[in-house]
Amino acid sequence: MRPLLLVILLVHVLFIWNFQSFTVYVTPDPLVLSPAASPIITPLMITSMAALSPGPLTGSEEGHNMDSHQKLLLALIAASTALGAIIILTILCCRIYSRKYHKNSPQCTDAERGVALTPFLDKFSSLKMVCQKESLASFMDYKILEKATSNFRESNVLGEGGFGRVYKAKLESNTPAAVKKLNCAGQDAEREFENEVELLSKIQHSNIISILGYSVEGEMGFIVYELMENGCLETQLHGPSRGSALTWFIRMKIALDIARGLEYLHEHCKPQVIHRDLKSSNILLDTNFNAKISDFGLAIADGTQSKNNMKPSGTLGYVAPEYILDGKLTDKSDVYAFGVVLLELLLGRKAVEKLAPAQCRSIVTWAMPQLIDRSKLPNILDPVIKDTMDLKQLYQVAAIAVLCVQPEPSYRPLITDVLHSLIPLVPVELGGMLKVTANVPPKDQIKD
Repeated sequence: MRPLLLVILLVHVLFIWNFQSFTVYVTPDPLVLSPAASPIITPLMITSMAALSPGPLTGSEEGHNMDSHQKLLLALIAASTALGAIIILTILCCRIYSRKYHKNSPQCTDAERGVALTPFLDKFSSLKMVCQKESLASFMDYKILEKATSNFRESNVLGEGGFGRVYKAKLESNTPAAVKKLNCAGQDAEREFENEVELLSKIQHSNIISILGYSVEGEMGFIVYELMENGCLETQLHGPSRGSALTWFIRMKIALDIARGLEYLHEHCKPQVIHRDLKSSNILLDTNFNAKISDFGLAIADGTQSKNNMKPSGTLGYVAPEYILDGKLTDKSDVYAFGVVLLELLLGRKAVEKLAPAQCRSIVTWAMPQLIDRSKLPNILDPVIKDTMDLKQLYQVAAIAVLCVQPEPSYRPLITDVLHSLIPLVPVELGGMLKVTANVPPKDQIKD
């Protein structure tokens, strides 16, 4: 800040010096100037002219008067030019100083994090961006996570994925959380850890899981999320309860929440984010069955990576056919996966069912012929919701699902169109626009 003050003081001194020089230059001429004759009259000029005694002009004085006008004009031009140059110089000095100041000011230091980063973290170039001002995540000391999870006790395990487990935790602020512990020894796991932290640290939406922090210890990576008390949609549908807590309207609300989250990724993120691994196990539910999309390890920000050079990734049963066959990835790939999840909500069946040790059946190939036949559709519904909805609404939701899982991606709707189709089918009390006459249970009274 001191250099900036010195620059401003220097400009002030030069300006006064320049202005005083200008006054000395014009005061020796005994002139009485009318307002028309003087383009600029300052208090300093008036004071100088008041000391002069006015009198009639002679012929020689008249010539001298013309010469004084020329001198005054030249002085004004010189003063204006000098002042303009000083102002430009000041602006340039301020900009140079500002750039130098910000360049030399670290945005996130080890001291601010409270720990020294491990060499493993230094490998992640993208994770260094997480400490930027707009980031939503913060680096956490590994010892804090050990304490929060009771040293990663088995009884605190909430679930298990391809690269590690998720543990229930209670942070120092008494905040409930979920901690995903990842073995990042392999390149794929390391890349997914880095990718998820980077993306979730920049995303904030009510239907996208919130990241609270991250940590690294040796070859293990840890991501801390908000706790979703009702677990994942897969467990709710296919676990011990077999979807008994999910009424027709709650299922429609979950579908609407997923569509809102995807629309945010596809339409409002710049660049566009494609999830690539949308499935029922990656849809998490809170106590009020608000749904949030999680697990962004395979997600890509379109434009930052070459999609043509990526190997197809995802989960069998949810991956779009064009992505499997040709490696063609677009936002319509996520729409296909959404259609599969919607079928799970309707039918209560898994995306892929095992018929024999070497034989599987896709929910899409099994359901498609019956979805387009209105007489057969009610018979294949999940028994939990059978006969609990208006048939017109059922046909509309089935039609949306059929469009989403079309083999040709150009036939699938945009997720925005899906969203607008679902809003009228969800009660106002659950975030939609439908006014129902029957009693819709309040969200705080919904039981597990």
